[in-house]
Amino acid sequence: MTDSSGMNGPPANRMAIAVLSLVGFFICMYLISHFYGWTGPLVCGVGDCGAVQASPYAQIRGIPLSVFGVAGYVLLLVTSFVGIQPGKRDSRLVSVVLLAAASFGVGVSGYLTYLEAAVIHAWCQWCVISAVLMTLIFLASLVELRRFRNHGEEAS
Repeated sequence: MTDSSGMNGPPANRMAIAVLSLVGFFICMYLISHFYGWTGPLVCGVGDCGAVQASPYAQIRGIPLSVFGVAGYVLLLVTSFVGIQPGKRDSRLVSVVLLAAASFGVGVSGYLTYLEAAVIHAWCQWCVISAVLMTLIFLASLVELRRFRNHGEEAS
């Protein structure tokens, strides 16, 4: 099956975003479960996850940042799933949401990584993995710029 952009099958970048978002979701859920005491000690093979998670930057008004991470990853996951459906592959809204959410996520991840390096002076392997995932999601979302532009040209 060929969609209107000439590509066969579901958009590969959106499938990649879905998989990466699912991995990020599980990482954030692990950090949430540790925060609320649902699991034992935080397992961190590299770095000092405990120091990062205990820092004042690990939560906003008592809510762990990983809760916001879950929300972001779920938004990306659901939007990418919608975007691989045959009737939504050319959706301008899907492109905008993926680009906006990925841009916001990579910005937040960059800021949090800066805090780990320059302020907290400790690294959490789970936070670093999440930042890498969000960077990959952002890179995968850049394809949406082409879809967005192509959609705009077709409307003219």
